[in-house]
Amino acid sequence: MEAGKRDALDEAMGLDDEDEDTQANKFLFFRIGTESYGIGIKHIIEIIELQRISQVPDMPVYVKGVINLRGKVIPIIDLRLRFRMEARAYDDRTCIVVTEIAGVLIGFVVDTVEEVIEIPESKVEPPPRFKGSSGQDRYISGLGKVGNAVKILLDIERIIDDQSLRSLDAELQSAR
Repeated sequence: MEAGKRDALDEAMGLDDEDEDTQANKFLFFRIGTESYGIGIKHIIEIIELQRISQVPDMPVYVKGVINLRGKVIPIIDLRLRFRMEARAYDDRTCIVVTEIAGVLIGFVVDTVEEVIEIPESKVEPPPRFKGSSGQDRYISGLGKVGNAVKILLDIERIIDDQSLRSLDAELQSAR
């Protein structure tokens, strides 16, 4: 990631170079439906307003397509659809959280962004595993205790660990 972008993101999230070591405990929370989810800020590049998404044929329903962000083509995943939730119309609060995972930029459409919260490792528990579950719990890396609330922490690497997404990234890379 370019240093200037990271600095701007750090400043927006209240971070500085001294806080670099504590980024592992900071999470950006966003809302999908009635639930709040968090992603480790170490993966977050930026948050952008919703823009025109170009559809890519023969992709899973949750892959909305791609956007051109300052000359970079970025695949866009609607997390609501990825989690098998009912689709809803995008509004002025809908935004795209641009992440970087293993050197690949991917955008996630979320209903609204909430806040950055620091959750110490001692307050994070592993997710429960339910026998016969639909598999959606495989995207959860942990449950963070914040006061009396429990916050769902996502493992974005597992969210994108899908053959069709790897194929899309390979196609985008070869087209450059």
